[in-house]
Amino acid sequence: MAATIEPPYARIAAELSRRIADRELLPGDKVPSTRQVAQEFGVALATATKALDVLRAEGLVVTRPRSGTVVAPRRGAKAGEPAAELTRARVVEEAVAIADVEGLEAVSMRAVAGRCGVAPMSLYRFVEDKEQLVELMGDTMYGSREFTVDESDPWRAQVESLARELWRLHRAHPWLGRIQPLTRPLPLPGIIRLGDRLLGALEGLDLPPKLHFDVHVLLYTHVVGLAMNVEREDEAVSLTGVSSEEWTDLQYLPKFGDDAFMSSVPHFAKLFGPTGSMSDGYDMDLDDLFELGLGVILDGVEALAARLR
Repeated sequence: MAATIEPPYARIAAELSRRIADRELLPGDKVPSTRQVAQEFGVALATATKALDVLRAEGLVVTRPRSGTVVAPRRGAKAGEPAAELTRARVVEEAVAIADVEGLEAVSMRAVAGRCGVAPMSLYRFVEDKEQLVELMGDTMYGSREFTVDESDPWRAQVESLARELWRLHRAHPWLGRIQPLTRPLPLPGIIRLGDRLLGALEGLDLPPKLHFDVHVLLYTHVVGLAMNVEREDEAVSLTGVSSEEWTDLQYLPKFGDDAFMSSVPHFAKLFGPTGSMSDGYDMDLDDLFELGLGVILDGVEALAARLR
């Protein structure tokens, strides 16, 4: 009978796993990028990506913001210590930890079980499937914030407080937006409570009912839409090993140095041309954009309410 030929991605994953096991790569050390793996082993980028996906699924590596893919912390119990009790809360906690550093796609029953040090089937005593696990993750995160306001404060101060608390939550857990799409949001108690507080704060504007509700949806969307870019950027850094600043320079500097191209976009040239007001470039800051957007939205809503009155 012919011997089974091991696929290239499995061979690469096994070699990288050996380096981690033999402590050639220590917890926190940067794992070779997709491009570096492809070059070292002489394979296509897709094969290198698949090999790194195997390590993620086994919980051997994690993706950290601005650091890329690194060797995961060793989570086994110390010698002589009993393993932590397996509970629903612990299952959810470990799933959240995976999503925070690797994104929601990396959450699987196998990956969570690996972090808990148990067989995947053990998790089914606490959750029915990944769908229920993800819902519990969202419910736990939204439930971890009080979203309280002083109802004696002006309406705008209340809205700003709630929006900033939601921004901090989504900034820390950007995958939350993936489980709360605008058109099909889950009825999680924590998010409904936040919505109720926002609606209460907006009552001070005396808007028509539908507009009242639309504004509270718009505020939620502003937060979620921006925060989801955090997760996308982390994924891009993990796959390419290139930061957003480096990527932008590679894509745009050649065009901005092309006189023929710049002459066709005079407003860009006024900003980014050799004598432009931002010739040294533009640094995007999501926190600044959040505050700017929040202010613009609330200014507009306040002006609209005044016109309607």
